[in-house]
Amino acid sequence: MSTEILRTFTDPELSQVIAREAGAMLLDLRESYGVVEPGDKERANQLRKEGDRLAHELIAAALAEHRPNDALLSEEGKDDVSRLTAERVWIVDPLDGTWEYGQFREDFAVHVALWHSASQSLSACTVDLPAQGLTRSMLDEVSGPGALPVDRPIRVVASRSRAPKSLPAAMEILSASLARSGVTDRGVEIVDVGSVGAKVNVILSGGAEAYVHDTGFSEWDVAAPFGVARHYGYEASHVDGRAMTFNHMPPYVPDLVVSHPLIAEALRESLAQAANS
Repeated sequence: MSTEILRTFTDPELSQVIAREAGAMLLDLRESYGVVEPGDKERANQLRKEGDRLAHELIAAALAEHRPNDALLSEEGKDDVSRLTAERVWIVDPLDGTWEYGQFREDFAVHVALWHSASQSLSACTVDLPAQGLTRSMLDEVSGPGALPVDRPIRVVASRSRAPKSLPAAMEILSASLARSGVTDRGVEIVDVGSVGAKVNVILSGGAEAYVHDTGFSEWDVAAPFGVARHYGYEASHVDGRAMTFNHMPPYVPDLVVSHPLIAEALRESLAQAANS
């Protein structure tokens, strides 16, 4: 790809290009390892570490060349406190879903987002899902969320290892609430997926209606999927409904809820009721 062409790209275009290039590199790297036996933890971990490192180096080098005056916050990079006073900060997870990547699964992603300190807003958000051949970004033309499903339960995505403790109770409350209000009598079920980006993509693809996490994660896990979800017309915020901001020290996000707007209020109320019971 020509440097001159890259220099003409807007921020969203650059975000998309470098996320896709990192994703393609990760696929090539994984293929180069050949068959990794399920019990070969050492080789799988070697693949994960190399993927993390190389994807970070690719993205960091591209941003340094094409946006040299911007700051960078990356999971795999050394945190530079000068980002706290920077106007433009790229928030990057070079390989989100590292465990899934080493398991040769499809639910890993590359996250690239741009935070603007003055406006307290995100732009140029991209979630690339290389093994699925899919990229979600703020460049996508969207018409908003579709209708809620009528042939299956409402689905809420959660972490397989760190789901909210009160989530089962909250889903019972939500199921009853949605039935009373005439939204659906099909109930609610919990599903698990890997990367945060992959979780949000399940929602955008119509396979689920919400995602809930309350045990904390880092800003690079959240920024790009958060921005893409909002671009697609879904509600995204802290679990209690507060607006989310980024570029903090430490770069920590305590919780997140992404939801179809038609169930967002009922979901937040159910989560609060379950947590307080």
